Amino acid sequence: MNRTRRNNTIGALLGMTLVWILLWGTFSWANLIGGLLVAGVVLIAFPLPPVVFGGRLRPIPLLRFAALFLWDLVLASVQVAALAFRPGEPPRSAIIGVRLRVNTDLNLTLTAEALTLLPGSLILEVDRAAGVLYVHVLDVRDRVDAEHFHRDVLALERRIVEAIGAPAEVARVSNGVVP
Repeated sequence: MNRTRRNNTIGALLGMTLVWILLWGTFSWANLIGGLLVAGVVLIAFPLPPVVFGGRLRPIPLLRFAALFLWDLVLASVQVAALAFRPGEPPRSAIIGVRLRVNTDLNLTLTAEALTLLPGSLILEVDRAAGVLYVHVLDVRDRVDAEHFHRDVLALERRIVEAIGAPAEVARVSNGVVP
């Protein structure tokens, strides 16, 4: 087993063990050992494909992503709460397909997870081969709203790639080309 694969396996083992302990709600030696055993069985029974990370962690863009994501989270929460209390007919929704500019498993996953965490949007499907996320979005009244959401998703992707992407990926999302 090469060094990268071994490090990924150890990271997955420790990560699953941490989740196990968090699910039980308390730290104990029994939870630690049980988590290690369960994680080990899972990794042996369901081996993970090798994860290739060709990017770089950039602290300042990562902080920018985190700050803007928190702002988006607060803003989306307020908007959904306002929709819930708005009198009249229920808000219209739409399913919008967004083709990402960086078609890697990591970028698709991180962008999809970030979108799903924001109230008012939910990933319905991911077309891995084409790099398209299909998102259910609340309160889309017209084409202008749909295009605005599309631009917001591409901006979110850009912030993620700037924080952790490879230089070629950063160049791809920074050139302003909208797929």
